[in-house]
Amino acid sequence: MYRPAFAHTKRLATALILCLALASTAAAENRYRAEVVVLERLADPILEERMSGKQPLSPVSEKRLLVVDANGNRLSDLDLTDDLTLNTAASRLENSGKYRVLMKAGWTQKFPQDYEGEPMRIEVGDYLERAGHRAVEGTIEVDRRRFLLVTAILNHWRPARGDSSSDGQIRSSEGTPGAEDDSFGVSARDDGKELITWIQETRRMRSQEIHFLDSPTIGVLVYFHKLD
Repeated sequence: MYRPAFAHTKRLATALILCLALASTAAAENRYRAEVVVLERLADPILEERMSGKQPLSPVSEKRLLVVDANGNRLSDLDLTDDLTLNTAASRLENSGKYRVLMKAGWTQKFPQDYEGEPMRIEVGDYLERAGHRAVEGTIEVDRRRFLLVTAILNHWRPARGDSSSDGQIRSSEGTPGAEDDSFGVSARDDGKELITWIQETRRMRSQEIHFLDSPTIGVLVYFHKLD
């Protein structure tokens, strides 16, 4: 009388163990090692982009990939490592004399199918006193559809050209507050900074491929490695 019930219970237990094993395998397959390196180009570029009048994108995000504050403290909400596969590529670019590395970051994270990421803040490079942030700032976002998708939105700023007046506004050589300076194709603002170039790009990624996203003055190396 009880043998059928026992057999049924055994089948349920076997099915549960199988489901747990499959779930564990799927979770492992969703784990990736992610790596990001941000570089600044040292050679004076020929700026083909005309940035005057362009409005940079500034996604709002509380999550920090890597933010260097005014005192030089490195802040992140991720468990970062700088022991990267990208170290060799970054060293080659830096040793060429044409780039300097502004940040290197690697972390492990699960990216399941249809994963909707959130922008992660980056602030690195020289500190702009009047602007109150680093020269390179923006976000990196990782999503997953059929492939991993990386969206980089990074702005490259420099101190505004011209003298500061008593009211704190930036003036051009003509003395006009907030005037645009087209001589270098940059956008002059009244907050002590000028936009040089930006990166606004979404790139489809494959595991163990190095991708390079760049603008005339900054670049981003991105690498993902699927963990078994």
